[in-house]
Amino acid sequence: MKTIGIVGAGTMGSGIAYIAAASDHTVLLYDLSKDQLKKARDRIQDLATKAVQKNLLSPESAQGISGRIKTQKNLGDLSSSDLIIEAAVEDIRIKRDIFQQLDRTTRPDTILATNTSSFSVTELSSVTKHPERFAGMHFFNPPHILKLVEVVRGHRTSEKTVSALVDVARRMGRIPVVVKDTPGFIVNRVARPFYGEALKLLDEGVSTVEEIDRIVRLEGGFKMGPFELMDLIGIDVNYAVTQSVYEQFFQEPRFRPHPIQRQMVASGTLGRKTGKGFYTYDDRGSRAKD
Repeated sequence: MKTIGIVGAGTMGSGIAYIAAASDHTVLLYDLSKDQLKKARDRIQDLATKAVQKNLLSPESAQGISGRIKTQKNLGDLSSSDLIIEAAVEDIRIKRDIFQQLDRTTRPDTILATNTSSFSVTELSSVTKHPERFAGMHFFNPPHILKLVEVVRGHRTSEKTVSALVDVARRMGRIPVVVKDTPGFIVNRVARPFYGEALKLLDEGVSTVEEIDRIVRLEGGFKMGPFELMDLIGIDVNYAVTQSVYEQFFQEPRFRPHPIQRQMVASGTLGRKTGKGFYTYDDRGSRAKD
């Protein structure tokens, strides 16, 4: 596993690229948008600079990270990769199309992995000729800080593929946990009631956004409250994952999305990335003072 291809240069893709390059892998980073690739370069450089300032990296190591990441203009340019991690938007049609294209251009021994938060790994693998070399590799936001990686075994994923992904995750300094292919896997399934009950409390007027977050931090021991976390993840992403889990469990009521989420997505109020969510943020993504 010397070369890792990454599809998608957003927050997750660029974060995965950073930790992959930091663990001495050559990274081929692809995105449809040239502007997104430039933003990813800037984001990765910023992460490396901050690591140097905190004495977590030497200046030489930081320079090496940037040097090992090569941006690509075409999806076919990832064909030399030993592993390709898809980190595109949480839309199953887009993901299926990406893997159909990758299946035509990659080597038969290339491992394909999806960073999906909730979609069926088995279903996504069905569009490839080698489902035994397909698995989930679910990182968490932000990837350079959060250590957990869910390695998801699809129905036809081979043990060799699972072992290879566990090894790569460890080389990246992550903590891999092997899970079966079930809606939401472990973390996102457990998290649905965390967000859902907080939204119900808000809607019922039991308490405010600020108070719910404060209580969860102080008494629950969480680093962030549910509304702070939704703003960080993105209201649209959180809503999409909730909707996906709800549908895959055949509309089981306990996983039902909340109208507040839908309204915020419709209005473009998506959290930190838009400057406004449950809280207001400045241009640097910091909470604006009231």
